[in-house]
Amino acid sequence: MKSFYIKLSEINDVYTLVNTLVAYNGDVDLESGRYIVDGKSLLGIFSLDLRKPIKLTYHSDNADGLVKALDAFIVENPEA
Repeated sequence: MKSFYIKLSEINDVYTLVNTLVAYNGDVDLESGRYIVDGKSLLGIFSLDLRKPIKLTYHSDNADGLVKALDAFIVENPEA
């Protein structure tokens, strides 16, 4: 399991994220505040507050490829 924060600035970022996540095996959770949704669900993602970084948790042993694929969305300091 691997967790990190991502920032989705545009609607196209959401579509790109979902398309990328669907290509990987394993479950993905997105967390914003007290809400947790399936990371492969467009409707679920659009129900989150996307104005601030959201926590992505990938439930698989091999997350290196996914981290590299999502590098453009990763936020190092989510509180800033």
